[in-house]
Amino acid sequence: MLTNEKISLFARDTLKGLTAKNKYLLPKYFYDQNGSKIFQDIMRMPQYYLTKCEFNIFSEQAPSIAKALVPAHGPFEIIELGPGDGMKSKILLQAITDMQLDFTYAPVDISYHALDELSVDLKRQFPEIRITKKAGDFFRIMKDLSEQNGVKKIVLFLGSNIGNFLPDEQAEFFQLLSRMTAKGDKVLIGFDLKKSPDIIIDAYDDPAGHTRDFNLNHLLRINHELDADFDISQFYHHTSYNPITGAMKSYLVSKKEQTVTLNEPDKKIHFGKWEPIFMELSQKFNHEDIHHLAKDYGFEVSQNFTDDKNYFTDSLWIKT
Repeated sequence: MLTNEKISLFARDTLKGLTAKNKYLLPKYFYDQNGSKIFQDIMRMPQYYLTKCEFNIFSEQAPSIAKALVPAHGPFEIIELGPGDGMKSKILLQAITDMQLDFTYAPVDISYHALDELSVDLKRQFPEIRITKKAGDFFRIMKDLSEQNGVKKIVLFLGSNIGNFLPDEQAEFFQLLSRMTAKGDKVLIGFDLKKSPDIIIDAYDDPAGHTRDFNLNHLLRINHELDADFDISQFYHHTSYNPITGAMKSYLVSKKEQTVTLNEPDKKIHFGKWEPIFMELSQKFNHEDIHHLAKDYGFEVSQNFTDDKNYFTDSLWIKT
């Protein structure tokens, strides 16, 4: 259960989205305990290539990635934004640990539950690693992290999380990333690459309905934590992909005209028939996009680590 402060933030963000001219919900709230479980089901789907492709990168190239990432001398800090269950991070941490280097690992996650589970697991597997977990919103924590502590930083932002940010959020993220890093610091960011539209659509609209359930669970979370009365049978999951822009979008669409009540805070939300709630952007990139982003925010692309199918890349940037 969330603390009162977190319920207030969740309520505020939810109310802001549902009362906007074009309704939306923030994807960072997908991951309550049930949402996290459903996402594990999504990652196991044969159609969901993203996790498998990035796992392939780390399985095949972890020693090379570790060698390219770590500084030449001195202690350093690895800050990972949104590690989840740490499946890929553990492979990289093993490769870095094998190099017998002095470093601290600082996982940052909005989910206290996921962070606690990861910390226990890591301490069991890597007792020699110093772990300083940080729970909360990425943007708030990034603002608190300063480049002035004199310790070299490696920032990991794996998965395809960068693709979930809207343009303004993406710009703010990279501004904060630039501010929290000093010259010579390195970042490793996961980017889902543009590919056949059919492959992308299948990954986000699976026949088993896991992605549908993942989106509908967001409404159930609102029911549970904000005392609302969403009838999820009256909403359906819709996806669209634009191969020109690379934007994969997910919506929940109201099947009828209806009113939903949120008792925390006290508010009634009206839906017209076929009115959508924008749920998530999953942006796809090409290598030119990645190079432009790095340059725009004071970084240089050092190397791209790509899977066997060329579906996904983890891009290594150096602060200039």
